[in-house]
Amino acid sequence: MTWTASPEPFDSPDAALLRRDYYDEVASRYWGRPASSREIDDGLTDDGAGLLAPPTGQFVVGRHGGRPAGCAGLLLVGSGTAELTRVFVRPAFRSTGGGGLLLAAVEHEARTLGVARIRLDTRHDLVEARALYTKHGYTQVPAFNQGPYAEHWYAKEL
Repeated sequence: MTWTASPEPFDSPDAALLRRDYYDEVASRYWGRPASSREIDDGLTDDGAGLLAPPTGQFVVGRHGGRPAGCAGLLLVGSGTAELTRVFVRPAFRSTGGGGLLLAAVEHEARTLGVARIRLDTRHDLVEARALYTKHGYTQVPAFNQGPYAEHWYAKEL
């Protein structure tokens, strides 16, 4: 089985399900219990995903053997900088190279949009994500926001 990744509307059926799975996992891990359907729906309402489309960003869906297996978003924040967001690989597809492929695809999309630097914030408990970013050349940087879930900040020059 091989991975592919390409831009896709954030609200396509596959992208919407991946975004839902992403929010379910990060919320459940944060709360230490399964998120309810209502909590997931509330979290996805007005979550800013509409900005993950040109000209303000991009959304990428990764497929493993043709099946939707992961996603990543890119949000332009000005002056050649974009933020990486919603990086997610479904558990059944982890450790198969999908995370790296998604990062490469988002970085390619960033370059086509004129981005020279990608930054991101993440939580302390998302250790797998932090390891993925470090493995692919993202380095820790000083805090650039005060988000409620921002505990570690990374950036990469393209």
